[in-house]
Amino acid sequence: MAKLLDLTADLAQLVQLAGTDEGLDDLLRRGLDWVARLAEYDLATVFELDGDELVVRAARGPLAGEVREHRLSLARFPTIREALETRRARAYTEDDHVHGDGDPFDDILDLPPGHACMVVPLCAGDDRFGVLTLDRSRCETYAPATVNLVEVYAQVLALAIQNARQRAVLARLNEDGRAHAAALEDALGGDPHGVLESSSSPSVRKIVTRAKQVASTRTPVLITGETGTGKERLARAIHLWSERREQPFVTINCAAIPETLIESELFGHVKGAFTGATRDRPGRFQVANGGTLLLDEIGELPLALQAKLLRVLQEGTFQPVGSDQTRRVDVRVLAATHVDLEAAARKGRFREDLYYRLAVFPLQLPPLRERLEDLPALVEAMLDEQARRTGRRARADADLVARLRSYDWPGNLRELANVLERASILSPDGRLRLGDLDLPRRVAPLPPSRSSDGALPTLDEVQRQHVARVLKRTDGKIYGDDGAAALLGLKPSTLQSRMKKLGLDRADFT
Repeated sequence: MAKLLDLTADLAQLVQLAGTDEGLDDLLRRGLDWVARLAEYDLATVFELDGDELVVRAARGPLAGEVREHRLSLARFPTIREALETRRARAYTEDDHVHGDGDPFDDILDLPPGHACMVVPLCAGDDRFGVLTLDRSRCETYAPATVNLVEVYAQVLALAIQNARQRAVLARLNEDGRAHAAALEDALGGDPHGVLESSSSPSVRKIVTRAKQVASTRTPVLITGETGTGKERLARAIHLWSERREQPFVTINCAAIPETLIESELFGHVKGAFTGATRDRPGRFQVANGGTLLLDEIGELPLALQAKLLRVLQEGTFQPVGSDQTRRVDVRVLAATHVDLEAAARKGRFREDLYYRLAVFPLQLPPLRERLEDLPALVEAMLDEQARRTGRRARADADLVARLRSYDWPGNLRELANVLERASILSPDGRLRLGDLDLPRRVAPLPPSRSSDGALPTLDEVQRQHVARVLKRTDGKIYGDDGAAALLGLKPSTLQSRMKKLGLDRADFT
């Protein structure tokens, strides 16, 4: 009874071990130690199948040191091949040793003819791992009851081996996937946190400091700013600064997916949920489980889905389309938008409770025109990213960078990237000069100081003339201590609004 209880306990531990992350070698070592309670041995060996050969993978017992790296050809041992093919254990008799195949260790061990010997196949499903062999120096045959017990034990051990192998393959695929994703991220997005951390702009440096502080938490972050200011780049940097950096970073553009499909994209669907749903499909939340999900253009999310999103943020649960089963996920949510969500909430176009849930930690990126001190570094980084993506390497002359400073960049970083790629296509040798630059120009002639009938100019005309003179003196520069805004005693944003009202364009003065 005690032996049966020990066997039950060992099998239970082996089943538990099969569901852990134990390495295969450790699993085999412990498995061979436990089999000693079923059948005494001087040598217990696990042979792994390698083509038409068996190779020692693990060995335990007093004779184990003699058999390391031992190999057997199945052609020489038809009884072992038969055990593998029939999946039945076999105990060798004295006649087998003398007139049969011989012993697997005849060449390296001096075991007496007729010694106790057993061969047990290790098979699970369609997988044949190899064989387990037990040997004793004592001249007797293992009892049939013992052979049957070891055969059952070997079946459980084979399942554990199969599971350990599958776990190793999955871990390797996972690691390869992370490496591939990192390489792809580097090719497509460059080094998002590197560009931000090297910024010379005080406002950007402040954002970086705050972003690093929030990165280590689970707190949702709302990233705002004009179109093209690099909101996704900042989101990727937050992910890379977080403890989730090795986990997935998933994005979804809420404005780019039709309203009828976005629920399925976010939460997935089950087979038969709607026409065309021929199989279960995970949504972005499930794909991002353990990592980070960026909801880009969150302001465009339909009202009907905002309640479901709020549930995920509050409870970490959702239901796929067509399913009544609740799924739980661990996802860090980042949101980005150029829309004023607070104003949208006041007008009923965005749920107020969702806005406050997302805006726990807001970060607002400045437009490019307010961080022109970063322009040289940004140009270099974007040309490097472009070279990795297209294979076309280019460098910008100093005079071209100076010309870029005089432009107001309504499209921000996205427009800068487009301008640089266009210039690199036009450049014959990869050296970007002024002649390769193709910036839009908006020309508006200045009005005369007096009308044609000699009347005095209006106040707007006087203001327009004065602002134009200052802009001409600063070569169109608005920001900085020597910019037009400082000379006029205005905020840069106020000056820009005034220029728009007066019909002035800084590009006309560069």
